[in-house]
Amino acid sequence: MIPPSFEYLNPSQISEAIAMLQKHGEEAKILAGGHSLIPAMRLRLSEPNYLIDINGIEGLDYIREDGGQIRIGALTRETELEESEVIQEKYPLLLDTVKMIADPSVRNLATVGGNLAHGDPGNDHPATMLALRAVVEVEGPNGSREICIDDFFPDFFTTALEPDEILTEIRIPSPPPGSGGAYLKIERKVGDYAAAAVACQLNIDSTGTIQDIGIGLTNVGSIPIRASSTEELLKGKNPNDNMIEEAGRLSAADSEPMDDLRGSAEYKRALVDELTQRAIKLSLQRAEGSR
Repeated sequence: MIPPSFEYLNPSQISEAIAMLQKHGEEAKILAGGHSLIPAMRLRLSEPNYLIDINGIEGLDYIREDGGQIRIGALTRETELEESEVIQEKYPLLLDTVKMIADPSVRNLATVGGNLAHGDPGNDHPATMLALRAVVEVEGPNGSREICIDDFFPDFFTTALEPDEILTEIRIPSPPPGSGGAYLKIERKVGDYAAAAVACQLNIDSTGTIQDIGIGLTNVGSIPIRASSTEELLKGKNPNDNMIEEAGRLSAADSEPMDDLRGSAEYKRALVDELTQRAIKLSLQRAEGSR
C-alpha cells in the first residue's frame, strides 16, 4: 500500500512549525525520524493531510551536561546517543536501550524525541525515561513548558502534547556516585518490538543500600508502566536474593499484558518477573563498579 496524498511542509524555525500546527490542527503530523509515522501512513493507519518535516530546524540535535542534568535535543539521532562518550560513561541504561532499537540503519535516522512523541508503549525509550525520571520540554504558541515523564503518556498511543506543541528536549538528572542501570528485552527477532522489556536505574550507598530506584516496563500495557510496587519494596533496602525474587513478582503484578502474536499474557508476566530480577542484579553490579 501507499499513503494517500498529502502536502509536505518544511519549516526552518520552531515558531514556523508551531504556526503550521495551529493552522492545520489534527490534519497535520510532525515528521522527525519517520520510522513509526511513515509505515503507519503506508498502511493508512495514519492519514495526515499535511506532513511537517522538522529536520530542517537547527539546534534540536545535541547531547550536553548542564546544571546537574543531561539535556538531549529532540532531533538527536539514536546513533548519536549510542556513540556519545558521556552516555557510554555515565548512562548504561540509555546505552543498553539504544543498542536494542531496531538496527543500525534505523538508528542512523530515528530520533530520541520521535520515539517518545509517538506514544507507542512498544517503543523502548518510554520505559527507560520512566526509570530515569526524565522531564520533557515542549514548545507551543504560549511558550515552553515541562512535563514529567510520568504524566506524558496518559493513554494508548497518546501523549500530553497539545495539538499545537512540539517536543524539543529531554532532561535526565545526572546520576550520583554509586549509580547503575540496565535495559533487558526479549524479542522474537532482531529489530522487533519487545514481547516484554524492563528498564532499571538505581543508586546505592557505601553499604549497598538502595537510595533510589526506578523501574519501567515496555509493551506490557496500554501505556509504558512504572513498576511502583517494586520501587517501594527496594528503596532504602540492601536487597538479598529473596527480596529480588519478590521484586520480580511485584513487577509482573504491576504489568497489564494482553495475548497477541508475541505470546500470552501469562508468558509476558513471566518475562517481566525474570527480566526485572536480572535488570536489578545487573544494575547493582554496575553501581558497585561506578563508585
